[in-house]
Amino acid sequence: MVELANSTRCETAMKTTSEGAWQGDNPLDFALPLLILQISLVVVVTRSLAFLLKPLRQPRVIAEIIGGILLGTSALGRSSAFLNSVFPNQSLTVLDTVANIGLIFFLFLVGLELDLRAIRRTGKKALAIAIAGISLPFLLGIGTSVVLRATIIKGARQGPLLVFIGVALSITAFPVLARILAELKLLTTDIGRLAMSAAAVNDVIAWILLALAIALSGSGSPLVSLWVLFSAAGFIIFLVIAVHPILAWMVRMSPEGGPVREVYICATLIIVLAAGFVTDAIGIHSLFGAFVVGIMVPKDGPFAGVVSDKVEDLVSSLFLPLYFVSSGLKTNVASISGARSWGLLVLVIANACVGKIFGTFVISALVRIPAREAVTLGFLMNTKGLVELIVLNIAKDRKVLNDEAFAILVLMALFTTVITTPLVLAVYKPARPVAPYKHRTIKSATETDSEFRVMACFQTSRNIPTLINLIESSQGTKRRRLTVYAMHLVELSERSSAIFMVQRARRNGLPFWNRRGKAVAGGGEMIEVAFEAYQQLSSVSVRSMIDISDLSTIHDDIITSALDKRVALVILPFHKMLQFDGSFESIGHAYHLVNQRVLHHAPCSVAILVDRGFGGAAQVSAKSVEYSIYVLFFGGLDDREALAYASRMAEHPGISLTVTRFMAANSLSVPVPLVSDNITADEMAIEECKAKAEDGNIKYEERVVEGHTEVAAALRDMGKGANLFMVGRSPPVPEGPEPHVLLEKQDCPELGPVGGYLASGEFTAMASTASVLVVQCYDPDRDIYSKRYIVNRDIEAELE
Repeated sequence: MVELANSTRCETAMKTTSEGAWQGDNPLDFALPLLILQISLVVVVTRSLAFLLKPLRQPRVIAEIIGGILLGTSALGRSSAFLNSVFPNQSLTVLDTVANIGLIFFLFLVGLELDLRAIRRTGKKALAIAIAGISLPFLLGIGTSVVLRATIIKGARQGPLLVFIGVALSITAFPVLARILAELKLLTTDIGRLAMSAAAVNDVIAWILLALAIALSGSGSPLVSLWVLFSAAGFIIFLVIAVHPILAWMVRMSPEGGPVREVYICATLIIVLAAGFVTDAIGIHSLFGAFVVGIMVPKDGPFAGVVSDKVEDLVSSLFLPLYFVSSGLKTNVASISGARSWGLLVLVIANACVGKIFGTFVISALVRIPAREAVTLGFLMNTKGLVELIVLNIAKDRKVLNDEAFAILVLMALFTTVITTPLVLAVYKPARPVAPYKHRTIKSATETDSEFRVMACFQTSRNIPTLINLIESSQGTKRRRLTVYAMHLVELSERSSAIFMVQRARRNGLPFWNRRGKAVAGGGEMIEVAFEAYQQLSSVSVRSMIDISDLSTIHDDIITSALDKRVALVILPFHKMLQFDGSFESIGHAYHLVNQRVLHHAPCSVAILVDRGFGGAAQVSAKSVEYSIYVLFFGGLDDREALAYASRMAEHPGISLTVTRFMAANSLSVPVPLVSDNITADEMAIEECKAKAEDGNIKYEERVVEGHTEVAAALRDMGKGANLFMVGRSPPVPEGPEPHVLLEKQDCPELGPVGGYLASGEFTAMASTASVLVVQCYDPDRDIYSKRYIVNRDIEAELE
């Protein structure tokens, strides 16, 4: 019999690679090509579903769960030809092994980004909500387990079943909740911070209960389960005493600004695998060892961030979706048949929702949270996801759940997560009317000697020195307060780290998630340290902000923040980054559209900064400021706004300002302004400039030009000694019917023809490396798509 079993096993075992189709081999009969096909199919299906569900604001985990179910026996797997070809039984061991390796490293990443020091500082409200949000569902889970045991899981061990069902109903998926809050733009609101704080505590308690459930589900006696728990506690103590110092030493050997050695990363990954092996040998799932090692890694310095960058994309994109498919292959929706099964599904969903929502609502009301926000918190805390599937899969592997109970609980997790976003949108309306304010332009703020508020947006640390030097130049010498809101724009990607970065931007309490160094006192990031330091050395009030959002909606956040902060000017970074050879390279068309949308909807004046290193690659002290700034005045509202800004900058003793007014010669050779409308307002602005020109910092000059060729020549001549050009966005319109065109092809209509020429490679190659600031003045009556402007009609159609 033993020989027969061995013979059968050898016949069913799959070889690793084939000799090729030309040799008569079917690649699907071999492990490696079949695994490649499975991974490719899983990624394509799950990503396609994620794309289709994106308009519904559903997190990617929903697409991955549905994709797993569709590829399993509930849908495509009902075809025996498909199932036997793509997911044959002999390949499932390899598939499950690879999926669990991905799960191990994913749980390591979760622990890597979890900061226990912050959890210890959780507020009383969040702690009370977390305890209530896990206690009542757990109690209802006990009742649910009794009903399931009496109906469809007869003979199951009561203790393990009770704990597994209780954990399944009471758990809150922390990463999925973060994604939902980010999509709804609630992460940095009070309700978002409270939900994330409570979910983090809930997560830790759930992992402890899950470890208990796994220990109890062993096939041995209760004494064996006790030994398993003692062994797990001893192993954690060993990690603290022996492994944590090693990890701390590697972190110390990887200082900020220096490279992280490859041997340290390799050693860390080996420790993760070793810990997984030990916990599996103890009798607790190997993912616990990886999770604990992730927690043990110190969060100081760049080490944790570099390790996460090395592992995260591969694990999240390729390996983790396999785990959902592995779960989907075990989920047979057809096993839920008959009134009894569907009634049990309704019962389980009702208990899960009532326990979470009602428990959270009651305790929230007791701590004086408004009723609408309390209900919203209940919906948010009812979010399930990956951790729920982990619990259910372990329970099924331990023979605690059968196929029917497993399918019911998977559908419960799917349903409760799907309804979260629409219910929150229906119940919670965070939008509020913004108080109107007067000073929406630079000219208005400077003329009344009121506080000048600026929102300076930046994408990377490369933008910071130029922004600080520009801010220093803008503060002037008069007693007019300058307040700057430095907003770091970060694209919200599918990577978990992009979501958890938001937690470091919280202003109330410390963050739960910490990456790439400690959070700065006051809630700033390492990339905002320069602004914090600048504020200490100057009279400018600088407040750091962070906005992590999808690029298609990030302009809404910029506009909302500008209204909320009542700023007079928003400074946007140009969508092209300066390269070492002096050319510009686009960082993405999406960033280009962000600038277009902000210009279209801005509630105040807007300036786009084309950064060529204004002031150099480092911050310049106030005493060392010595810049030559040129204002190009063709006329019109935008040029007058640029002139108003430059006049304020000229108050700084280190600024040398030159205002050049361009005049067109008519047929009688009499100079006339290049813009024919608003002549009175232009003349008034010029007269004010001439009056200020008596000061040594301001120089006024006029240039008569006959066409765009002479304009371009004049700009190249001025560029040789300029550090910064300032110009209005609106293009010059002469008396003739056709506007001057400085470039044959204008791919940046948001800069206008003059700004676009100054930012072009043609100007850089022939003139200077001066930065450019293109200003658009706020005008509620203005139609920015009128015939006076040169615009890209494709972008216009998209914006409309």
